[in-house]
Amino acid sequence: MYNLQLTPEQLEFRDTVRDFVESEIKPVALHPDRLQPFEKPLLADLLDKAAQMGLRTLALSEDAGGAGADGLTSCIVMEELGAGDVDLAAVLGQTSALGHVLFDRLMSSEQRQRFLPKFTGDDRYHLAFAGRDPGAGAGWCYHRPLAAESGADPVAVKQGNDWVINGALPFVANATVAKLFAVQAKTGEGFTTLLVPRDTPGLAVREPLKAVGEGIRWHHGAGAGMTFKDCRVPADHLLGKEGASPFAQGVDAARGVTQLAAINLGLGRAAFDAAVDYSKIRRQGGRNIIEHQAIGTKLADCTIKLELARGMIWKAAWLLDHPEAVADRSAPGLPFHVIARVYTAEAVNEVALLAAECFGAMGVMRDMPLQKYVHDSMVFLHADDADGAAKLAVAEAVAGYQRPAADAA
Repeated sequence: MYNLQLTPEQLEFRDTVRDFVESEIKPVALHPDRLQPFEKPLLADLLDKAAQMGLRTLALSEDAGGAGADGLTSCIVMEELGAGDVDLAAVLGQTSALGHVLFDRLMSSEQRQRFLPKFTGDDRYHLAFAGRDPGAGAGWCYHRPLAAESGADPVAVKQGNDWVINGALPFVANATVAKLFAVQAKTGEGFTTLLVPRDTPGLAVREPLKAVGEGIRWHHGAGAGMTFKDCRVPADHLLGKEGASPFAQGVDAARGVTQLAAINLGLGRAAFDAAVDYSKIRRQGGRNIIEHQAIGTKLADCTIKLELARGMIWKAAWLLDHPEAVADRSAPGLPFHVIARVYTAEAVNEVALLAAECFGAMGVMRDMPLQKYVHDSMVFLHADDADGAAKLAVAEAVAGYQRPAADAA
């Protein structure tokens, strides 16, 4: 049964991470000297501390050395991290989710023996999926075959006992910090996924985009472009079967989208909390502005939006953990992860703007947190998995339409 009462373990996770965020992340992430520059480098020291707390291996099974957290618990933790710094949360969320998929489900026993000790023994060992999102661009070919853009994917060719990869990807999440990549490449049989360590000759990670310059960074986390030039990996680095890439499909992709929504929610909560705290100390007309009807209405709207978003995220996460609820028709077969992601992005952007209004003119000052919250919310709002095209997945579920198998490859 869907239950809103958290377990003692979930409450302990939430409270521990919340204390870490309040005592260590926020004082650094929201310091005026960091807020004023456009460039905000990843907080590497705090990323290491979070990894030492076990947040990097949060979803990894206990048998493999992780915490074995389910989807709902992961979302609870990601919300707390998102309230502190969305970039840290994005990196940890990506590694945690991939760690579970790779080591608990997809790797062979030989691959697990080779890579798992490195992953669990190194707090800076992060993971990345280097491939094309199978749903990307679906809005431009709605109910029609999706033709992959020519040259848009790396190509792998079998040469003796090795795979040789060539090509480039414009953006890979976690690329700048990852030590192991799951690379999705075109082969004669379709899409094949290969495990590629960072130190493999022929693999190069480009410099990440600057916040302002020839290009403008419009993402969260630690991503960058990648190139492959005669990048050679052994044949036993093949993940799954040739031509049948197991990545970025089904439940695995849905869990990642739901976690992003939870990080987005944490950002909205941070903006809301800042507005509430300020409204309790700012006086106008002989009383604190939180007692003014205009401010009270804004805060009430923020509260409603955040609570609705949290309820949808928790429901989406719970349903992914309990697919039997859809199988027995207790819940409709809708893409709740998409609903949660899209609604949260829209709601949090509105919350950030309302919170900034509570600060008046100070809401746009560069040394104040609100301008960062508004900017970060805009990045979430305009991401590929939260835009208008993403909503088409909901429309397809309503219409009973299923894309051809080739579209999901």
